[in-house]
Amino acid sequence: QAQLVESGGGLVPPGGSLRLSCAASGFPFDNYAIAWFRQAPGKEREEVSCITHRGGSTRYADSVKGRFTISRDSATKMAYLQMNSLNPEDTGIYYCTADHTCRENPRYWGPGTLVTVSS
Repeated sequence: QAQLVESGGGLVPPGGSLRLSCAASGFPFDNYAIAWFRQAPGKEREEVSCITHRGGSTRYADSVKGRFTISRDSATKMAYLQMNSLNPEDTGIYYCTADHTCRENPRYWGPGTLVTVSS
């Protein structure tokens, strides 16, 4: 049974940093792309970043380019989202997802972790 579990969310002041982690199990990790989505209050869900299987390619939403970095580790079946220079617009629930490609509605979703950027 496929499972994704996020961790690392919390409250951070504007300008701060957080690193989100995603533990994957129950599916062939190396064959799946990993994407991070977020759901902000009152806004549409959006893809923040995606990394292809084996880490060959990455993409980022324009709003986070230059501030966020996605990565993955095949040995530990973990994925990460390093978030720097956070601002209040980054507040939301962040979800780790997995599918064979980077796509709009991935097959597997974690329960999410809340990130709040506030002073």
